[in-house]
Amino acid sequence: MSSFRSTYGLALLSLLAVGTASAAAGGNPLADEVRAANDRFKDVAVAVAEGYAPIPCASGYDGGGMGIHYVNSKYIKDQPVDVTRPQAVMYEPTPDGKLNLIAVEYITLKGPAALEGHLFNFDGAPNRYGLPAFYELHVWAWKANTMGTFADMNPDVSCDAMKADSK
Repeated sequence: MSSFRSTYGLALLSLLAVGTASAAAGGNPLADEVRAANDRFKDVAVAVAEGYAPIPCASGYDGGGMGIHYVNSKYIKDQPVDVTRPQAVMYEPTPDGKLNLIAVEYITLKGPAALEGHLFNFDGAPNRYGLPAFYELHVWAWKANTMGTFADMNPDVSCDAMKADSK
């Protein structure tokens, strides 16, 4: 039994070491690819020039949020999903009026869908976006998300700067 515990302990330590090494090497391969392919969107003017238009800042019902989505509705109709052409580019408003690129969202009306092995979430209709049922995958490539790289909401994203602007 103690031999089993020793083997189990060594295996667990090995997994932790590999996980730590891969996180130090850049983290998630899809997030790294998304960041490299879409870094141009750090300048919101690039998103606008490429046909993206803003929709209101999205806050979570229980805190956190997704920020302001700049959506290219033409890409929602495109198939298949392309890493270099996200359907939405997400920004967090700052108190000084700037927008920081935080994530992208891939959206398709056809599914079930996946991107490089990562399954999209299904969002049925009716929904708060007024869209027909769709599949989506957020990729938090520029702002860390304690809920996970592909979670919908990020507890560290806020729309508060937008609310302050509207007063």
